[in-house]
Amino acid sequence: MSFRSLSALGFLACAGGIAFALYLQHYRNFEPCPMCIFQRIAMIGAGLVFLLGALHGPAGGGRWVYALLAALAAGIGGGIAGRQVWLQSLPADQVPACGPTLDYLMKMMPWQKLITYVLKGEGSCAKIDAQWLGIALPEWTLFGFIGFVLFALAMPVLARRVSRYNSF
Repeated sequence: MSFRSLSALGFLACAGGIAFALYLQHYRNFEPCPMCIFQRIAMIGAGLVFLLGALHGPAGGGRWVYALLAALAAGIGGGIAGRQVWLQSLPADQVPACGPTLDYLMKMMPWQKLITYVLKGEGSCAKIDAQWLGIALPEWTLFGFIGFVLFALAMPVLARRVSRYNSF
């Protein structure tokens, strides 16, 4: 596959992840916690980088720029998801107290303090709303972000291999 096709595939996967999150929120009534919202932002960021890579179709080192940016966005999302998985693994007596909503926090705090507060986690982020195959949603999200990081880093190599074979 070409770098454009691989990037488009990455974009579609991210768009599918966001569509699934919106389905869970609006049709299954799962209200996202602040960490979930930050994970969505990271997913959108990775998706936008994949989309730009698909539209631009860079060659050579440009492929690595897009790959590293997509891997960075997905890595940040994976870090947030990993933090949420850790919070969910805490014993009940060690779970932080639930805090105010993200809307309220955005009105009351400067953005730097808000990010720090959300990434520390709070009680609503430790709640396990649903599982599929015995795995909680943040764990699935973590697996997805790990997959996006690996996919992004593999894209330049796979695209180079394809173009090398096409030159014969």
